[in-house]
This record gives sequence, C-alpha cells and structure tokens, in this order.
Amino acid sequence: MNKLVEHSEYNADFTIPSSKSYMQRAVALAILADGKTVLHNPDFSNDSLAIIEIARKLGCSVQNSTDRVEIKTFNTITETNLSVGEAGLGLRLFTPVCCLFGTNITIGGYGTLLKRPMLMMEKPLADLGAKVKTTNGYIPITISGKLTGGETEIDGSESSQFLTGLLTALPLAEKDSIIRVKNLKSTPYVDMTLDIIKRFGGEITNYNYQTFGIKGGQKYHGTNYTVEGDWSSASGHLIAGATAGSATIYGLNPASLQADKAIINVLMNCGAHIEIDTEKVVVKKRELNAFRFDATDSPDLFPVLASLAAQCNGVSIIKGVTRLAHKESNRALAIQEEFGKLGINIQLDSDNMLITGGKISGGRVSSHKDHRMAMALAIAGLNAINPVQIDDADAVSKSYPKFWDHFYMSLK
Repeated sequence: MNKLVEHSEYNADFTIPSSKSYMQRAVALAILADGKTVLHNPDFSNDSLAIIEIARKLGCSVQNSTDRVEIKTFNTITETNLSVGEAGLGLRLFTPVCCLFGTNITIGGYGTLLKRPMLMMEKPLADLGAKVKTTNGYIPITISGKLTGGETEIDGSESSQFLTGLLTALPLAEKDSIIRVKNLKSTPYVDMTLDIIKRFGGEITNYNYQTFGIKGGQKYHGTNYTVEGDWSSASGHLIAGATAGSATIYGLNPASLQADKAIINVLMNCGAHIEIDTEKVVVKKRELNAFRFDATDSPDLFPVLASLAAQCNGVSIIKGVTRLAHKESNRALAIQEEFGKLGINIQLDSDNMLITGGKISGGRVSSHKDHRMAMALAIAGLNAINPVQIDDADAVSKSYPKFWDHFYMSLK
C-alpha cells in the first residue's frame, strides 16, 4: 500500500494507542500467573495480536473486547508451533518464557524478523538448563529441555529484549539465578520490565544493571493492569505538531518509564512550545533550532528525530547509530537514503548521525517495510515542497494500525 502526503497544516487532537511494549510484557506475565489477569486499555497492534494468540496456544482462556483482554491460565498447551509475527520483543521475550513449559516448542515469525539475528540466546539459555536451537542463527527457534535456573552472562549491547525475557521467566525457575550483563543499552526498557514484574508479584534484585539476582520458585499472581499510552507512537504526532501546526495528545503518562518519553526533552531543547499535564501533552509550532541528543537508550526515536532535524535550523547530531543495524531495516542507512531522496543531507560518522536542516523537496520514498520509517516520512511530507509518496506505507500496522487514520484526520 502506498500513501501520498502533501504540504499541509497539522492539528492533532486524540488519545494515543496503548504501549505495545508494556502490552507484550503484560501478556507474558499473565500467561505465567496464577488465576485471571485483566488488561485494561489493551493494545491491538499486529505485534500484540500475535502475542495474544500465543497465549491461547499456550493453554490460556483469552477473551477480548474493545477495552480489555482477560487471560486465565489453565496450563494445557494446545499447540507447540508458535508465531510472533514480526515482533522482535515477542521473540526474545517468549523464547525464555516457553523454556519454562518443559516441552518441545517451535517459535517462528515472518517479514523483517526473518533477517534479525537470534544466535545470542542459545548459550545463556543452555547455561540455565534449557536447550534452544536457532536455524543458522535465525528463526525458527526450537526449544527442548526446561529452564531450571543458574548463572549466565549476556551481552546487552544490541538489545535489552532478551534480558527482559530472562528476567520474566527466571523467577519461576526451580533454582536461584544470577544474570551478569555487559554493555547494557536501553536501561529504561529494563526498568519497564522490573516495574511490571513487581506488579505481578515477582522480585528481582538489580545491582546497577550489571548483575541481576533472581530467587527461583516464585509465583506470579493474576491482577488488574492498565496499559499506559505509547510514547513511541505519540512522538511522531508531537513532532508533526511542532513542525506543522499543533498536536494535543491524550493518554500519555508524564511519569512513564518508557524510553521514548525523551521526545519531550528533545522538543524542549530545539525550542518547541510544550504544555504537559496529567491528561494531555500539547505541542505547538514555532521556529526550531538544531539539537543534540543521545538516542542510545531510545533507538526507536531515530526515524522521527530525522524528520524533526530536517526541519530545524542548523546541523543536529543524534548519537546511537550502532543500535540501528538490526531493526526492521538497517535504519541508519534507510534514514540516510530516504531523506536523501527528499533533499536532506545526512552524514553517518561512527556512532553519530548528522542531519542538516533544509527544504524538503518531496518525491517517492520507501518505508523499507519498517513501521517507524513510514511514520517518519509522513511527518516530513507535511512541509515538503512537492508531494511525498511513501511505498509500503502499511508497515505501520506492526505497531500502530490507526496511524494513517489519525494522521489524515489531523490535516487541515
């Protein structure tokens, strides 16, 4: 599916969808918890729907409605061939979780996930008693042997998602566990994991993000949990408001642990008008200047930050390029290529992306089948001289199925 964006004033005013990161964590914990969990304000993006289907296959009773998902565990697996769709978090989260069931399980997926390396999970899970085999380092993944606990070390330089999976699963293992982590990035996502584990009754000791102590034999308890609004999804609309009109976004938690809440700091630093309270975030257009930002802990912001930088005076510098190689696309190269087609000069210098603000010319661009690229290019099109045509624009369904509805209804 292609989408066309023309020079337009933007005036957003709506409630943002829920966080798929919190939603997937909550579903995993609900599967492992005793009794019934009710998830209020659920997310129904493609990634989250794939995870809900896994809950059913792992023996849970699942009831969906527009405003809640009820998950009740029965612990009778109905199917052992699972798919996480394109959910990278889902794969790295559910591989350790499925190791708790003590049965042979295969986990696969499709699309961009086929190219994302997963070999780094094999040895740590073997250290902890499970047997996991990738397919030449990629999916599908076969699981045999049960996660029993123990000690292991992992490299957190590429992603914290596998650590999230281990932290979620190991409290239910038979033995105590110690995880040593080197080069950990995205610590806010680890904070999210520890926060929601605690809400389900789990306890983990965090020693400065370098070592995690986990007592085995714990139990999770079903609970009522409200999924908060998604700062990642909101970031594009807030930037659109700052560059092309205004945006009033409801449903965001100003005290959120989500890494992408940092978009507020970036907008403040480049001079945007911002108002924040417990109900809404308001951003209004005014002249914007170049900014510096370390996106190492929030790499999902890179594409929309490129749209912002393209419309700021001067050269903006965004750090954290090395985090982008194994996303849905190689995002650093994709950003450079596609914004280059729009007349924006982007240079990659080691771990830094340098973006020179200027006139956005318009033209035909590709999302690279990457949901965040599609959203970022749409935002850039609002101030383009000529229309911007985005190929594979339906990639947004991975995380934000209503993006184009919200986007087009905000145009004036």
